[in-house]
Amino acid sequence: MIVVHHLNNSRSQRILWLLEELGAPYEIKAYQRDPVTKLAPPELKAVHALGKSPVITDGEIVVAESGAIIDYLVDRFDQGALKPEPGGPAAADYVHWMHFAEGSAMLPLMLALYTSLLGEAASPLQPRIESEIHNHLSYMEDRLKAHPYFAGERFTAADVQMSFVGEVASVRGWLTTYPALTAYLHKIQARPAYRRAIEKGGAYAFGPSGDGDL
Repeated sequence: MIVVHHLNNSRSQRILWLLEELGAPYEIKAYQRDPVTKLAPPELKAVHALGKSPVITDGEIVVAESGAIIDYLVDRFDQGALKPEPGGPAAADYVHWMHFAEGSAMLPLMLALYTSLLGEAASPLQPRIESEIHNHLSYMEDRLKAHPYFAGERFTAADVQMSFVGEVASVRGWLTTYPALTAYLHKIQARPAYRRAIEKGGAYAFGPSGDGDL
């Protein structure tokens, strides 16, 4: 049985969503952030040495990192619905967006979050961070103007991986000039599997009614 070690208001929400899309059986073991530091509790270190979420266990197997978890679950449970056939443009696009989410897009978003805690001391960095954020969002916008989903014409697990990027950008108020990305976010958040994952995972600050408070 898959166990999702689910930290509130974290990337592990998209793992719950993926499992709902796959129709795979799973259990949730819930963890709560420290209300002051917003950090994960030390109990997660007993599951994986980094003490972060998402992380899943499948019997004796422990898998951490969103992209690795998504690959593992798609390989384990998918019947061809959520990953393009090998070869061809859709497969290459799928791999690209799976890696783009955390390899490129999330870095400036997280830098913006962390440097906001520094006040004026971070002001020299802000123009570069904001430039990179909008560089990535513009790239995503152009993709979604040309295709309904990131990997092409149909929904795939790459959309699950990319969802957190759009959600963070949305709650931070950065999507006001990106109509295609905004419409896309509303579309994926309306999926029944997404809604079920919210119901099972609990309050989610980056969802449709969230406030993005981390």
